[in-house]
Amino acid sequence: MSLTFSPLSIDMRSDYTPLFEKCSEKTSDYTFVNIWAWSDERKYELAFARDLFWPRVTSSAPVYWAPVGNWEATDWESVLPELFPDGMTFDRVPEKLAQLWSERLGDRVTLEEQRSEWEYVYSVEELVALRGNRFHKKKNLLKQFQREYVSEYKSLGRDDVEEILEMQQLWCEWKSCDDIPGLRAENHAISRVLKKWDLLPGLLCGALYVKEYMVAYAVGEPMTDDMVVVHFEKGLAEYKGVYQAINQSFLANSCSGFAWANREQDMGEEGVRKAKESYNPSHFLKKYRAVWKG
Repeated sequence: MSLTFSPLSIDMRSDYTPLFEKCSEKTSDYTFVNIWAWSDERKYELAFARDLFWPRVTSSAPVYWAPVGNWEATDWESVLPELFPDGMTFDRVPEKLAQLWSERLGDRVTLEEQRSEWEYVYSVEELVALRGNRFHKKKNLLKQFQREYVSEYKSLGRDDVEEILEMQQLWCEWKSCDDIPGLRAENHAISRVLKKWDLLPGLLCGALYVKEYMVAYAVGEPMTDDMVVVHFEKGLAEYKGVYQAINQSFLANSCSGFAWANREQDMGEEGVRKAKESYNPSHFLKKYRAVWKG
């Protein structure tokens, strides 16, 4: 049996999301919002077989990701030989699936940690309170922002999309997004999500205003009953402490019902890693490269 792939479309959400909900460990890579956001950049394709969605990235040579669905109910001993008789490499395999494959398939599969793809998970309570020496620098920057500016936090919705995109454009001009491929791709990803707001239910968004002027915003979504994922977060750099302020305000006002905040991976970039580590993650959602030998 061979897989038949189709380019990702917004209409696939209604079929994809119920299978994502069946995954026993959810990571932000696999939310429909995330794959929709980055699909123009990564050229996602999906195939459906054996009650699972099989994603792959085709922006260059095809790269297969972990299948999406009920992992525990799948007969991997027959599914993988049927679909990939000559073997296959899968990237970004969540830890629970990696362990399941190792248990069921033994030495027919090898695993390698993909540290750059581990997702950083934080306590919402800790990031709101910022108590103790571990958060001393963050708390000081937040206090500087609060002393310097009279700000207001607002939860945002579909009617606010154009205003968010206007602030994003200002941020991009400051960062010279057009000259930096990664930032240019991220800018496009943000636009793809916001412009399909009505078709991506569950989005959480909020912004900080100073003198009725938007100076920071954050966009996220619930990933599990107790975890929210923050997909995008931007602030205007001339407002010192603005990132500490939007981080704290977004979680306190729009995410207070969640225990955990997922701030995604560092992509192997040292500066991003240091920034994410500076917020004292509670734990990681680990991912692996899995090689099925066939």
